[in-house]
Amino acid sequence: MARVDYYNDPNAPKANSIAVAVSAFIQDDEGRILMIRRTDNDLYSIPGGQLELGETLSEAAVREVREETGIECEVTGVIGLYSNPNHVIAYDDGEVRQEFSICFRAKLLGGNLRISNESREVLWVSRDALAQLKTHPSIRLRIGHAVQLRNEPFFS
Repeated sequence: MARVDYYNDPNAPKANSIAVAVSAFIQDDEGRILMIRRTDNDLYSIPGGQLELGETLSEAAVREVREETGIECEVTGVIGLYSNPNHVIAYDDGEVRQEFSICFRAKLLGGNLRISNESREVLWVSRDALAQLKTHPSIRLRIGHAVQLRNEPFFS
């Protein structure tokens, strides 16, 4: 399903739903960041997706990373809780979702990079190369908070 992210856009459609989403910030031994190129909007992102019934938040993050990248991970902390009502995501089925996302820090355990129906590209990216990737501002915000190694999680 295609999507369009609206961020601080006065012409954005009004939200008609909200759902819990999770994402995971993972670095390899060289400090590179695990990134995907999404199939629904063609933007680069850290892996993540929606919480499903019957799972915990950390289980959702681990599952989404595995599904989208082939990487196994373990959640080790919370980077932030993001709930900006000025960030809405419009899907082609008419749903317009207000952002509500929890970003976790996770430890790489293993696995092999692979694409999925949600990721057309999966790669490890150096911090210097991040600026060359077309990434949504909300994802850049999460990555910025992650690399700051904050003592307390960000929340909005």
